[in-house]
Amino acid sequence: MNGIDEIYSKLSKSIVKEEFVEKVNAKVEQMGGLCDEKTAAMLVAHDLGLNETARSSQKIADIKSDSGNVNFIAKVVSIFPTREFTRGDGTTGRVGNLLVADETGSIRITIWDEKADLVNKGFIEMNQNLLISGYVKEGYSGIEVNVGNNGVLSQTDEEIHVKDPSTKISDIKDGMGSVNVVGRLLDISDIRSFNRKDGSKGRVGNVTIGDDTGKIRITLWDDKADKMTELCPGDAIEIINGYARTNNFNQQVEIQIGNQGLIRKTEISVKYQENFTAIEDIIPGESYSIQGSVSGLGEIREFNRDDGTVNMVSNIYVSDDTGRIRIAMWADHALLVDELDIDTPIQIIDAYAKSGFNEDVELSAGNRTRIIINP
Repeated sequence: MNGIDEIYSKLSKSIVKEEFVEKVNAKVEQMGGLCDEKTAAMLVAHDLGLNETARSSQKIADIKSDSGNVNFIAKVVSIFPTREFTRGDGTTGRVGNLLVADETGSIRITIWDEKADLVNKGFIEMNQNLLISGYVKEGYSGIEVNVGNNGVLSQTDEEIHVKDPSTKISDIKDGMGSVNVVGRLLDISDIRSFNRKDGSKGRVGNVTIGDDTGKIRITLWDDKADKMTELCPGDAIEIINGYARTNNFNQQVEIQIGNQGLIRKTEISVKYQENFTAIEDIIPGESYSIQGSVSGLGEIREFNRDDGTVNMVSNIYVSDDTGRIRIAMWADHALLVDELDIDTPIQIIDAYAKSGFNEDVELSAGNRTRIIINP
C-alpha cells in the first residue's frame, strides 16, 4: 500500500478515490510542485477535517523543548528573508524563518530548502493560516520548530485567533529571548564602524523606542544597522526576535538585534508620553528626563582625551518649579549652548545623574541623551 492509499483508507467512507486523487493532484499544483503526493494527500485529508494530523494538533503554549515531532495550526505574523548556505558536502542549502502565533502564544519556525522556496515564490504570506508539522529543537533564542522536506507547511482555512505576540517594554527583562515589541521611534544614533578581533569590520547603531509603559534602547548590528536609514523619529516600529541584555555601563536592559532579528515600520497604533522627573527628586546613579527653563549658561571648553582626541563640554543650568540643576553637555551637545538664552524652554531626555562639585547632584548629557529646545 503506497502513501496515498494508506491515507485514503481512512477516508474511503467519506469520499470516492477518484475525487480524492483529483484533490491531491490539485494540491500538488497549488503548491507549485514543492510537495510530493504523500504530503499533498495529508494536506487534503486535513482540509477534509479527517486526518490524524488534525486530530493530534496542539497549541503553541504546549510545545516544549522535548516535544519531538509536533503538529499545530497557526497564523503567520512575521516573515524573515531566506538565505543560502554551503553544506559540508559542497551542496547549496536554503533556510528561512517565520514567526507564527495562535491564541496561546507564538513560536519561531525554521524552514529548509524546498519549504524555504515557498517564501521566495510567494506561497507564504503575512496573516496566512498554516498547518505545520515539524520537530522541536533548541534554537538561537529559545525553542523553535524545524520544517524540512519531510515536514508539512500548508495553508488551511481553519480560523485562528491570535494572541498578540508583542511584549510591553516594562515587561522586558534581562536574558529574555525571542523578544517582540512595538514602540514609537524616539531617537536614532549615527551608525558607527568598529574592528572585530578577527580583523573584519562591523557596524552598529542604536534607536530608542517607547510605548505606554516605558522606553528602551535597541542595538542593531551590521546589516540590521543599515535599516536605520529607512526610519524617522515618530515612526511606529516593530521589533521581531530580539534578545534582552543588561548594559554594563548604566545597568539598564536593552534589546539586541542580530542576524536572527528584524526591525521594520508598522501601522500599529502606539502611544508614548515621556516621563519627566521633578529636579528635587533626582538622585545619583540613575538616568532621568527633566523639563524646565534655562537658568544659567557656561562657555564651550575643549580638552584632550586620554587617546589624544579632542572633545568639548559646556555647562548650563535648568530650573523647574522644584529646583535647579547643572547639566554637563558633552561633544556635539556642547555646541547647543550658542542656541540658548536665559528662560529658553528645554527638555533633557535620558541624562545620567551623578555627584558633582561640592557633592551637588548634576546631570551628564552624553551620546545617549536627547536635548529638545523650545519643545
